[in-house]
Amino acid sequence: MTEFTHSLVLGKFYPPHAGHHHLVRTAAARSERVTVAVLASSVESIPVASRVAWLRAEHAGTPGLVVLGDLDDHPVDFHSDPVWELHMDLTRAVLARRAILDGDPASAPVDAVFSSEHYGDEMAERLGARHVLVDLDRVAHPVSGTAVRADPQANWSHLAPATRAGLCARVVVVGAESTGTTTLSRELAAHLGTPWVPEYGRAHTEHKLAAARAFDPGADLDRLVWTVGDFQDVAARQRELVDRAAATAPVVVCDNDPWAATVWGHRYLGAPHPEIAPDAPEPALYLLTDHEGVPFEQDGWRDGEHLRPWMTDLFRAGLVERGVPWLEVTGSRAERLRRATAAVREAVARHFTFAAPLG
Repeated sequence: MTEFTHSLVLGKFYPPHAGHHHLVRTAAARSERVTVAVLASSVESIPVASRVAWLRAEHAGTPGLVVLGDLDDHPVDFHSDPVWELHMDLTRAVLARRAILDGDPASAPVDAVFSSEHYGDEMAERLGARHVLVDLDRVAHPVSGTAVRADPQANWSHLAPATRAGLCARVVVVGAESTGTTTLSRELAAHLGTPWVPEYGRAHTEHKLAAARAFDPGADLDRLVWTVGDFQDVAARQRELVDRAAATAPVVVCDNDPWAATVWGHRYLGAPHPEIAPDAPEPALYLLTDHEGVPFEQDGWRDGEHLRPWMTDLFRAGLVERGVPWLEVTGSRAERLRRATAAVREAVARHFTFAAPLG
């Protein structure tokens, strides 16, 4: 038997952290239904859709719990009744959305507001509900959104896996065959002390050749037939590997990413196919390894020495077209690592800079 029929948990969740999740779980344990309202302003750096997705991922399967997001660009003034009513009108609109989704518009009102802030008293009173104050002094979880935004890496342990994966600064090394992408990405990850994500494309090629030989023992690389589906599979698997690593650390270094699969698809299919990875995430930084001055090493799987200049240009053009942060690295192995390290430190600092919320 639950204490409350319909409870509200409201906040910016900028970003969601362990304290927020404790608040949501407390409300869910004591309520038949819970509406979590994520109200973000348009000036903030993390999209409301991302915050909603991260909360939904962490609380998936919780009975009666629905997470909804909306924009709230009204000023914050706890001493102004007109301003309070602007926020309350928006809150009621979100609760009405929940009721409509449930198929019962009359179920919009709440009988409890769960919060970790004193302003919950006023909000509950205006909604005709009871205020349940949870962990006001942050004893259970000594963290706040302000603290996370100020130093995400120091507060990484207070974030749930989905939030970590979303906030992680991803550094991706791309380039033509035998231009040192694997060498640079591995050395960079080791130098920074961050996880390294290997390229999946090589493994896919090995599996594809093994499957071809199951039909014809004499099959070789030159006789493989490549399809759009192959590169969609590579992009999807590469994304899984990167996302898994991104949930473990604030920074990860990757040898290729889903977008790179579209470039390799262009190379093997003879034309661009944007449908290979239409929603490829944008990393904090791309590093493009130049082919100049790098001897071509034939390891039995490569066939593109003559295509290296064209492939480098293809990567260059794609990065420019996407409008993403990127740097082309040249020179000796040591020079490449030095330049890459400096660029990554700057990119990570930019990545973890957040706009102030409305105050």
